[in-house]
Amino acid sequence: MMLAPPRWACAGALLITLSTACTRTAPAAAVERNLPVEAQPQGPDAYVLADDVSVRKLAPGVWLHVTVVTLEPFGRVSTNGLIIEEGETSLLVDTGWDARQGALLLDWARDTLRRPVRAAVVTHFHADRLGGVPALVPHGIPVRGLAETARIATSLGRQGPWETFTESSTVGSLELFFPGAGHAKDNIVVWHRDSGVLFGGCFVKDGAATDLGNVEDADVAAWPASLARTRQRFPEARVVVPGHGQPGGPELLSHTEALLR
Repeated sequence: MMLAPPRWACAGALLITLSTACTRTAPAAAVERNLPVEAQPQGPDAYVLADDVSVRKLAPGVWLHVTVVTLEPFGRVSTNGLIIEEGETSLLVDTGWDARQGALLLDWARDTLRRPVRAAVVTHFHADRLGGVPALVPHGIPVRGLAETARIATSLGRQGPWETFTESSTVGSLELFFPGAGHAKDNIVVWHRDSGVLFGGCFVKDGAATDLGNVEDADVAAWPASLARTRQRFPEARVVVPGHGQPGGPELLSHTEALLR
């Protein structure tokens, strides 16, 4: 389904609360140094774009972006997304907490990776997934997500995806799949077959998590069956990326399932 691209832009800073973010109940590790906006190489496989935005190589052709925001009373909380190399361009999975972070990711992909973002995916309606969408609109970058994500975002006055689907879709080398409700009623996962990377987003908890985090919009009863559908559809997954915390392997699906018991 194709919706007309939004013509409005968010004014001012984005107000982020626990009801609109996929935070854990403990503070995430903070980036300690304040750095200028220019990308600071930390070696050939890691870059710091700002004190709240960093990028590092996760697998050949796959980069993990980490963006940080301060949430009271938790302090600085980080969230994960991906940049996937696609020939002379790239694909962006989730967009950071706000338009400034989204713009920094676009600039890095264009100027440092030398593969400008040609399309983006958002994995559900919370601010840590689609907060950076306003930065994509002026560049005409299409944003794809679940139809339900677009509906909820619109109802909340946010910019959501305008290329939508209901069950599964593809964007270049990426497969997008709605396994069913879990962390949110609209959470999707993203599979990159070439690298064996499965982006679980906030639907999957990191290995250090001791609880499910923010469940205000969750369907805890449906979550286990949704995890089972994910495992069944992507048995070849070697690397699993949670919405927050460190990537792991398929054991993160089992860990999330254990937290639900």
